[in-house]
Amino acid sequence: MADPSHSRSSPLARPASVNLTRRRVVAIGALAAGLTLSARRAAAVLQLDVSPGNFQPMPIAIPDFLGGTPSDTETAVGVSQIIAANLKRSGLFAPIDPAAFLEKIASVDAVPRFADWRTINAQALVTGRITRQDDGRLKAEFRLWDVFAGQQLAGQQYFTTPDNWRRIAHIISDAIYERLTGEKGYFDSRVVFIDETGPAERRVKRLAIMDQDGANVRYLTRGDELVLTPRFSPSTQEITYMAYGQGDPRVFLLNIETGQREIVGNFPGMSFAPRFSPDGQRVVMSLQEGGNSNIFVMDLRSKAMTRLTDTQAIDTSPSYSPDGSRLCFESDRGGHQQIYIMAAAGGPAQRISFGDGIYSTPVWSPRGDYIAFTRQAEGKFAIGVMKPDGSGERILTEGFHNEGPTFAPNGRVIMFFRDPGGNSGPSLFTIDIAGRNELRVPTPSFASDPAWSPLLS
Repeated sequence: MADPSHSRSSPLARPASVNLTRRRVVAIGALAAGLTLSARRAAAVLQLDVSPGNFQPMPIAIPDFLGGTPSDTETAVGVSQIIAANLKRSGLFAPIDPAAFLEKIASVDAVPRFADWRTINAQALVTGRITRQDDGRLKAEFRLWDVFAGQQLAGQQYFTTPDNWRRIAHIISDAIYERLTGEKGYFDSRVVFIDETGPAERRVKRLAIMDQDGANVRYLTRGDELVLTPRFSPSTQEITYMAYGQGDPRVFLLNIETGQREIVGNFPGMSFAPRFSPDGQRVVMSLQEGGNSNIFVMDLRSKAMTRLTDTQAIDTSPSYSPDGSRLCFESDRGGHQQIYIMAAAGGPAQRISFGDGIYSTPVWSPRGDYIAFTRQAEGKFAIGVMKPDGSGERILTEGFHNEGPTFAPNGRVIMFFRDPGGNSGPSLFTIDIAGRNELRVPTPSFASDPAWSPLLS
C-alpha cells in the first residue's frame, strides 16, 4: 500500500510532535479467554529468549487489521504489513504466511479460535483495528495473544492524525517486541545519514533523515556544501554535523523540527566526529593541530572549550558512555590505531583493543554493555563489538570497506555502511549484536555514515 501524503505545517516537523494518547484496552474478549481457557493459565508466559546461542525466530501470525471504512481498511492493512515487516527484519520473529491462516479474523473484540492458530504453529497472534473518529483522528487498537496459553498478553489503543499512521505501526511493533522479548523495541526511531549522488569524483553529499525502515526520507541540506559525521542529540530533536563550505570546516547544530541551524564554531584545521554528551549539553570532538589531533569538549551553553587529551598522537572519534562518565576513542599513541577509554573529564587512558590490525570509529552502546568498532586487517574491514573492558571481542561481519557502526536505541542492532568501491557507492546495512540477520536498508541513492536516533516515544 502506498503511503499517504505526509504534509505537515513544516517540512522538517517530526512525527513526535503529534500527540499520541495511550491507555490499556478493556475488552470483554480478554475476560472471556480467561474464563474459557482457565486451565491453560498456569502455562509459562510466552517470552522469547534473545540471548546468543542456538536461536529460532518466534512464529507469529499478524492478520490484516480491520477497518471501519474502505479507506480505513487500506490504512489498517498498511499498519499490519509494517508491523510484520518490522518484526521480521528484527530477526527475532518469523511472521507466518497469511495464506496458511485457517481463521479469518472478523472482530478484534472476539476471542480467537486458538486451536486454528496452534495448527499452523503460531506461538503469538496479533489482531487489530483502525477506525476514523468523528473529529477526523484515527483510532488504532491492537491485541497480542499467547496462542498456546489462550490468553491476551497486551492490548492498547492510540489516537493520532491520519497522516501519522506509519508511526502508529512502529509504536505497536515496539509494544509487541517489548512484551515478547522483555527488552525495549527500536522501531519508533529515525536515522540521519549522508545521501550521496553523482559520480565518485564529483559526489554530492546531502544530510538526510528517514524512519529506521528506510521510509519517509527527507533532505536536511541542499548539497551545496560537503557534510560529514551527523550525530543525534540524546535529549532533543537536534543533530550535530560537520560541513565544509568556504575555508575551515564548521560544526553545526540543526533542529530537525524547525530547520534552524546554528554554528557551534569555526575550528582552525580539521575537526572530526562531533558527538553529544548523554545530557545533550556538551559536544565532544577532535581538533587537528599540525600532524596531531586531540580531543576537546564544548559546553553548548557557554561555548567554553576544554581540552581532554594532550598527546603527540592522533586522538579522534570520541564517544560517551551512556552515563556520561567515560569516553571511548581511537588513538595511534601506541604505534597504530587502537581503542582507548578514559574519564569524561580527561586524564589517563586505558587501551582495550589488542587484536590484529587497526581499530577505529568506536561507539558506546546505549545499554553500556558493548563498544562497537571498525577493524581493518588483511585488506578487510570488519564491524565488531567488545565489552568496555576489552573482553568478549566478537566480529559481526567483514568485507570490503565496512565502516561507521551506530547502535539502535535498545542496543540490540547495529547499522553501518559498506562501500564496495569502483563505480558503485556506499549502502546502509543492519546486523544484530550476535552477528545474525544482516540486511540492507533501502535508501533512494548511495548512503553512508548513519546515526540512529533515540526512541521518539
